[in-house]
Amino acid sequence: MNLLLVENISKAFGENNLFENITFGIDKGQKVALVARNGAGKTTLLNIISGNEDADSGKITFRNDIKIAYLLQEPDYNPLDSVLDLIFSQSNELISLIKKYEKLLYSMQKKSEDFSQEEYQSILNQMDALQAWNYENEIKQILGKFGIEDLTQKVGELSGGQKKKIALASALIQKADFLILDEPTNHLDIDMIEWLEEHINNQNITLLMVTHDRYFLNNVCNEIIEIENNNVYRYKGKYEYFLEKKSERLELEKVEFEKFKSLYRKELQWMRTTPQARTTKSKSRIDSFYEIEDKVSKTRTQESRKFEVTSERMGSKILEINNIDFSFEDKLIIKDFSYVMKHGETIGVVGPNGCGKSTLLRLISGELRPDLGKIIVGQTVHFGFYTQELAKIDGNKRLVEILKEHAESIRLKNGNEISASQFLYQFGFSYNTQWNYYDKLSGGEKRRFNLLLVLANNPNFLLLDEPTNDFDIETMNLIEDFLMQFEGCALVVSHDRYLLDKICDHIFVFQGEGKIKDYYSSYTEYRQLKKRDEQIQKQLEIEKEPAKEKPRSSNRAPKRSYKEQKEYENLEIEIPELEEKLEKLVKILNSGETDAEKLQATSQEYENIQKDLDAKTERWIELDEIE
Repeated sequence: MNLLLVENISKAFGENNLFENITFGIDKGQKVALVARNGAGKTTLLNIISGNEDADSGKITFRNDIKIAYLLQEPDYNPLDSVLDLIFSQSNELISLIKKYEKLLYSMQKKSEDFSQEEYQSILNQMDALQAWNYENEIKQILGKFGIEDLTQKVGELSGGQKKKIALASALIQKADFLILDEPTNHLDIDMIEWLEEHINNQNITLLMVTHDRYFLNNVCNEIIEIENNNVYRYKGKYEYFLEKKSERLELEKVEFEKFKSLYRKELQWMRTTPQARTTKSKSRIDSFYEIEDKVSKTRTQESRKFEVTSERMGSKILEINNIDFSFEDKLIIKDFSYVMKHGETIGVVGPNGCGKSTLLRLISGELRPDLGKIIVGQTVHFGFYTQELAKIDGNKRLVEILKEHAESIRLKNGNEISASQFLYQFGFSYNTQWNYYDKLSGGEKRRFNLLLVLANNPNFLLLDEPTNDFDIETMNLIEDFLMQFEGCALVVSHDRYLLDKICDHIFVFQGEGKIKDYYSSYTEYRQLKKRDEQIQKQLEIEKEPAKEKPRSSNRAPKRSYKEQKEYENLEIEIPELEEKLEKLVKILNSGETDAEKLQATSQEYENIQKDLDAKTERWIELDEIE
């Protein structure tokens, strides 16, 4: 049964035709991701579906008896409204009641003259009558997960990221039947994203969303709708299934494309006959030629692109970070951090929002100076710094003109040079798009162009701060392929788990109180290790609690055998020893003093010990559950 039916929707801006006669439906319980290139109109289509924008033609139909909630990519709020007003803005009896309760609670805590004990008691009675306390607790949990604490704060005082979190929280607390989300993971740290995955999966809802986060898409959605050249392709499966089936489709289209090219050449030759002959040509054949030409032209725009920019050679010294401290407004951000960068390393940087990840990049780039310690940059290092803030670019200039101001030509890895126009094309900007004004680009296209400007200068050390935000999946794959071939060094701050797993050699983790720990693993392996450590810590805390005398029972839990007890005691000795060995190996790997052969051997030893530690820890947990 369709909860949503999209029928023949078309939208254009001037001569730019975003989509034409798009049709699809979504049934109850489906969780659907909408996939298309940047600039193809994904956000516009969601705005049309949610009623925030008009289509040029077509019809949107929702089932009458359902409740709809939506998250805009860039929420537009009255700066004078409070966070409380926005969170509880829906005309719902329960939400309105909880809003009154929160306001009275705040007045009581502040000992305001406006507080009325009689009104407060009345609200408490209504909360009891409507059994609203569980709902209120659920709302508090959602707000807490997104770090939303001060409900009296004015919207005008908030950052863009804070506004997006408030908008997302507002959408989630509505308990809608149909949820529309535009880039829900933007501005969330990884812990928040993983919580959001679990929350959506536990809800009995229908979902339509746009996201660039491939792990999030794969973990949440059970269907993907792809819009390409006004065609709608449906894939009833997760992201991995989508990749497999799209690859098969493209192979078939490649065969068809070759047929069209052959036919196009014949028809083109026919069209180029003498003007006298042209007057006698069949009109239907001429129309057919233009249809074939259009298909060939569109298919060419889908051809895969690949680029490999050269980077300047590095000397023996790249980057040394020696015991640095850094604080901001009395908050300790980094404490006693040291690292020696090695040739060709790509390191991911993760941690909660506001912990100092971007600050670390700014310290390395020289924008900021440490309070204590030193950062020594090699003389041959040429940084390319991509920040979350877009560069100030004249919006009335065309893309190709802006790029030529940075570089008339770009040197490739193979030694060849290509023009600015060719470089734009390889980075996903068609030859027609290159003559667009910068202000006409979508948000994702602007970010892609800013990254292109960084790479055009042939850096050999990349500092990338959230490089995949607002990019389409095709662009992200392009960037990943580039980074995997990149011969220089890179530090990458990202909440994109897929990217981190694919390109990073190891991970810097901000752990709080200024501590940065280096995990010589993929991001997924780090998360598994963290969960294991949390489980062990929880078990140790339970053991520290005073033992309570248990009543005698004939159904006693099984006890460890003598052999199991000895194994348990040995493991308690062996596990700390293995952890200590790992710490020593990490210091060796980070010292920068070993040759390549020794480094490889040390890395292999680290991997072997890590596997041994995981196995022994798992066995320790099993034995610990036996009394």
